Amino acid sequence: MAVADPEARLSQEKEEESEEESEVLEESPCGRWHKRREQVNQGNMPGIQSTFLAMDTEEGVEVVWNELLFTDKKAFKAHEEKIKTMFEQLVLVDHPNIVKLHKYWLDVKDSKARVIFITEYVSSGSLKQFLKKTKKNHKAMNARAWKRWCTQILSALSFLHSCEPPIIHGNLTSDTIFIQHNGLIKIGSVWHRVFANALPDDLRSPIRIEREELRNLHFFPPEYGQKTDGTAVDIFSFGMCALEMAVLEIQTNGDTRVSEEAIMRARHSLDDPNMREFILSCLTLNPDKRPTANNLLFHRVLFEVHSLKLLAAHCFINNQYLMPENVVEEKIKDLDLNMVMAEIRREGRPGAQWRYSEVSFLELDKFLEDVRNGIYPLMNFAVSRPHALPRALSQPQEDPQKAKTPTPEPFDVETRKVVQMQCNMELNEDKTQWHDDCEKLANFLENAFHKYRSPLL
Repeated sequence: MAVADPEARLSQEKEEESEEESEVLEESPCGRWHKRREQVNQGNMPGIQSTFLAMDTEEGVEVVWNELLFTDKKAFKAHEEKIKTMFEQLVLVDHPNIVKLHKYWLDVKDSKARVIFITEYVSSGSLKQFLKKTKKNHKAMNARAWKRWCTQILSALSFLHSCEPPIIHGNLTSDTIFIQHNGLIKIGSVWHRVFANALPDDLRSPIRIEREELRNLHFFPPEYGQKTDGTAVDIFSFGMCALEMAVLEIQTNGDTRVSEEAIMRARHSLDDPNMREFILSCLTLNPDKRPTANNLLFHRVLFEVHSLKLLAAHCFINNQYLMPENVVEEKIKDLDLNMVMAEIRREGRPGAQWRYSEVSFLELDKFLEDVRNGIYPLMNFAVSRPHALPRALSQPQEDPQKAKTPTPEPFDVETRKVVQMQCNMELNEDKTQWHDDCEKLANFLENAFHKYRSPLL
């Protein structure tokens, strides 16, 4: 008998294993989402042990199929409306730095009940896993990456805290923060605290909090769990995440719990005084003295991109359908690189000129790509205002009998574009104030700011 080639046998085994993982175990009632055998650990809601990889057959992307199991059917039925309300609100949370919940439905059979919900899949793993890999390769954390990640996390927290009523994450650790391959940060487990607090004791058994794990106790402030705690608990947790990102790992000396001494050593190891002051302000024991997420976004240690440049980039991205895909490359062809782009004239002394040759178009292209992917959110330059989550606007739960994916209404795409714009600015006759044109320009810029920030809010 001929002996099979070991490599061929190994290849066959891998194919069989792949087929098993891609096998469809269950479909959503509408048929859009297919649950597969492969389990994932994304930590969207700690305590949900049944999380499977699934396929969105409409979008052609992988998603996470989450199952929350309840063994007491009678108690579940008594609180079914409350559970529906919570998940209807959960679907409304939409932010580029928050793991998105797409759909949910209830499955009540025999003596058990399930809440099944589909969430976004972040394939690159958690922040904790990334920091461990970086530490293992003997690499230091890049300061620019640290700033970007902090900005994105704070942008998500600012969004949550500005909702009406404010949403407290209450479970922010390096295990519930995820990184995509392009550097985009996503926060999971967002509604865990709301969900766990709203459930009665007889239904709370499936829910587990990260605070129950000794290795994560240092992420939670002293006031955590008290009736008076508020959004400041998230700021403390963020500060600990920022510290861990800066030093890659807070040493535990073999203990399962991170000690105060280890945290102090990590603090003192920070060389950048601005970074140290930024983190320590978050870790203040008095919650009333901790800064808000919105205030932290304006801290000097995070200031990396000028607000006007960022606003212009977001306006460009939001209207990109009016321009060719490779617009930067196309514009370069028509430019005289020695041409003056901007000039500042000064009386009695030389002015300053900025030419196109001084612009790195490769860096500009990369910057626009980062803005497009959500790396530089515009929200940190927006005026704080509450974001209501009205139940009337929420998506209803999926009816297993007649669930269908809605077909969007057709709309006319705007194809017009501004070819030329001109604005004259001059002082009035007595040189005390600007003419009306200047005031109109200011109003135009203010309206543009509010218009183009809205899609991110």
